[in-house]
Amino acid sequence: MRIRIVDAFTDRPFAGNPAGVLLLDAFPDDDRLQQVALEVNHAETAFAHRLPEGGEADWALRWFTPATEVAMCGHATLATAHVLHTTGAHEGAVRFATRSGVLVATPDEDGSITLDFPTAPLTPVETPKGVAEALGTEPLAVLDTGPGIGDLLVEVADEKTVRGLTPDHKALAAYSERGIIATARAEDAARGYDYVSRCFFPNVGIDEDPVTGSAHTALAPFWSERLGRPSLTGMQASPRSGRVRTELRGERTLLSGRAVTVIEGELLA
Repeated sequence: MRIRIVDAFTDRPFAGNPAGVLLLDAFPDDDRLQQVALEVNHAETAFAHRLPEGGEADWALRWFTPATEVAMCGHATLATAHVLHTTGAHEGAVRFATRSGVLVATPDEDGSITLDFPTAPLTPVETPKGVAEALGTEPLAVLDTGPGIGDLLVEVADEKTVRGLTPDHKALAAYSERGIIATARAEDAARGYDYVSRCFFPNVGIDEDPVTGSAHTALAPFWSERLGRPSLTGMQASPRSGRVRTELRGERTLLSGRAVTVIEGELLA
């Protein structure tokens, strides 16, 4: 059984968000999948197997953090599509059957991959008591991202504030199903990105996720409305960092980025 570590939403190794990717003949039991994800110990490990021809999807896909299975993961989907294309296991657009419905990944001429994901429904909410203290700054706006994402989207004062956050991860766990997305407008759009974000997900065992595709299904509608453009570029300002190009298309959001395979080996156990 081959296992690969792929850095997603980056064009260079040791940046972006690493994901484990395993292509299987079929899914083993859930405990086995969880054990492998814990051993890999990245934000997500993706497991995929080919489906019979003629159906609505080409591959079945599941994602596990070291602690639990998740309903949606952008960077591990990008990583899986990258592995399928670079190994010749699949050509052209690939349709994944997932817990979030059929998700499509399409290779682009420039070497990037575009994911077609559902847009997160955003609902403004009052700032929960204590969230400012837990995050380490006073929010300008707070929005619920709906059950598919399970985060609070929190706008803060500026890019410098986002980059300087040192939150109380344990305290943040009380405010949403998965965690907190902190965001602000880019200080200088000439740097090639329109907004910045950082993502803290203590409830799924990830204090800070390096680059989060699913979060950008909420960031895209949030910033497209404010900036007046459907196509934007987000910079996730984690220590590894990575960029996600977003295009808002109503109920769907396109997420584009590159990926690099950095490790390939054999699972022996």
